[in-house]
Amino acid sequence: MTSVIDVRPRSTSRYPAPQTLARSANVTARDVARAAADPVAFWERAAERLEWQTPWHTAHTWEPVRQLDDGSLTVPRVEWFAGGTLNVAVNCVDRHVAAGRGDTVAVHFEGEQGDRRTITYRDLQREVARAANALAELGVRAGDRVVIYLPVIPETLIATLAVARIGAIHSLVFGGFSAESVRFRVDDTRAKVLITSDGQFRRGAAVPVKHQADAAVADSPSIEHVLVVRRTGDQTPAVPWTPGRDIWWHDAVATASDIHIPEYFDAETPLFIMYTSGTTGKPKGLVHTSGGYLVQANYTHWAIFDAKPGDVHWCTADLAWVTAHTYSLYGPLSNGVTQVMYEGTPETPHAARHFEIIERYGVTTYYTAPTLIRTLMGRFPEGPPETYDLSSLRLLGTVGEGINPSAWHWFHERLGRGECPIVDTWWQSETGAATIAPLPGVSTLKPGSATRALPGVSTRVVDADGSDVAAGVGGRLVVDRPGPALARTVWGDAERYRDSYWSAYWRQGWFLSGDGAAIDAEGDTWVLGRIDDVINVSGHRLSALEIESALVSHPDVVEAGVAGVQDAVTGSAVAAFVVANAHVNHDELAATLRGHVAHQIGPIAKPAHVFIVRDLPKTRSGKILRRLLTSIVEGRPLGDTTSLHDETVPDELANAVRRQREAVIGE
Repeated sequence: MTSVIDVRPRSTSRYPAPQTLARSANVTARDVARAAADPVAFWERAAERLEWQTPWHTAHTWEPVRQLDDGSLTVPRVEWFAGGTLNVAVNCVDRHVAAGRGDTVAVHFEGEQGDRRTITYRDLQREVARAANALAELGVRAGDRVVIYLPVIPETLIATLAVARIGAIHSLVFGGFSAESVRFRVDDTRAKVLITSDGQFRRGAAVPVKHQADAAVADSPSIEHVLVVRRTGDQTPAVPWTPGRDIWWHDAVATASDIHIPEYFDAETPLFIMYTSGTTGKPKGLVHTSGGYLVQANYTHWAIFDAKPGDVHWCTADLAWVTAHTYSLYGPLSNGVTQVMYEGTPETPHAARHFEIIERYGVTTYYTAPTLIRTLMGRFPEGPPETYDLSSLRLLGTVGEGINPSAWHWFHERLGRGECPIVDTWWQSETGAATIAPLPGVSTLKPGSATRALPGVSTRVVDADGSDVAAGVGGRLVVDRPGPALARTVWGDAERYRDSYWSAYWRQGWFLSGDGAAIDAEGDTWVLGRIDDVINVSGHRLSALEIESALVSHPDVVEAGVAGVQDAVTGSAVAAFVVANAHVNHDELAATLRGHVAHQIGPIAKPAHVFIVRDLPKTRSGKILRRLLTSIVEGRPLGDTTSLHDETVPDELANAVRRQREAVIGE
């Protein structure tokens, strides 16, 4: 990746930190300088924000990859806060109650059908204790694995914290995944217990789930019990049941004691296994540990969202994704703030549901995916209806992939009233917590840029040999100083961990993110998407994300997905799938967009194919699966599609491709 056409760094928009916010911000420029001077000491200070049963004796140990005499490479080893012991659930719940904040609301829950629950920290302490006792009664011990296959409901949060409380290891699975996806995670972890539900509500309908859970564990040699949450009840009455194995959650938990005496575990004790989406090959089970992960989750939530007492934080990600692990579960709860959990899809039962929820609960920080922002922008180009009072918002955030400048401006000006800073965060399942992001009281914002690495960590953009690239030139984004939340290994496959992330730059000791990026002349980072999402057209290497950015800058485009497809003349060609505003002529828009991209970037980037479609193939976290776009145009098998938010989309896109080709032949 040596040269990438880049339109975003040419933006002249600058948004300095508001003076009123800078004066009261949690993190200042002085703090950033202190962290740079001694990163390990910085993370020790951050760790002191938590409650430790036993202090650590060694803050950080790093054993990089080495080459042995036979030419093979060793596996790297990292350790943080060695000798320290803590309990993650105590830090997220009990210590707030002990400090007199038991009546503070921990969670406002809203179900898709409108049912609501408010749970205080004292309530949460009792519920987690009951669930921990129930799991212990089922034989779950420290180090055992528990797979949680649930929608976004309070029981998911409670179960996760209960597993952490007893020192077991949790692995959450998105409730829309197939039985095969659940089976893989159960078998790979050799889970002892699966926690699932009778059904879930999805787009206004009650969808049975238990039969898929049963299929997932039918031949499992490790599963001893299936714990079932009653969610849909009489709306999904035919619940398959295996006596002796299956147990209703309410039977097991309601009868358990609400007092649980916690144990304390070594900082390097595994906390959870986070599986990659499985879009390419066998999913990787990334192992995150208790101490280092919680320290960075706690600090980054406090720093980038400028968390204050009385905040109501809403991270819209599904609880199964790492985004929600860090910024719905462990970050906000360890900081003792109130958060919102919403079960349903953003447009159920109406397109303004998110505005309604922000108003109802007085949300102050709203963290969501660029995909949703673009959808809202398409539905409400002039901004939210005036009937909704969104004045409680003070800070906005984005996650999942780069945000197009036009969507950034809409988010800032229409939803944020031109007042709310936007924290555009870059990080991965592997890093465990935000790595590049603005600091609200320090950073000058640039629409489309995640700005700079956060205190205590460091990134750089390099070429294949490891040399820093020139300003504005695309290269490989590496983490040359990771934080303590970095995944320690791939579950059961340390060599894969080494080969996936460390082998490329083992001599330098750098972590390869797999993303491309450019750094502008002022030192700010512009993430260009996956290295694999570079399209080589006649020898010119183009970033898919940059072409998408150009397409979305057109006023009639809501969203766009771009991929490279085979071409007999140019090797690869650009195929663009576009979600358009209503009432536009599709043929005219397709022709207009080709010219628009040529004007924005250059003729070489002009799409060879433009398909106007209803939606794009996206994961629940909002990432566009560009590999599916390529497969659809080229007529190849799609492979694993279980991570899709809507599994009907690929068929619709294939029909759109076929209709356009038939129209061309007809001419």
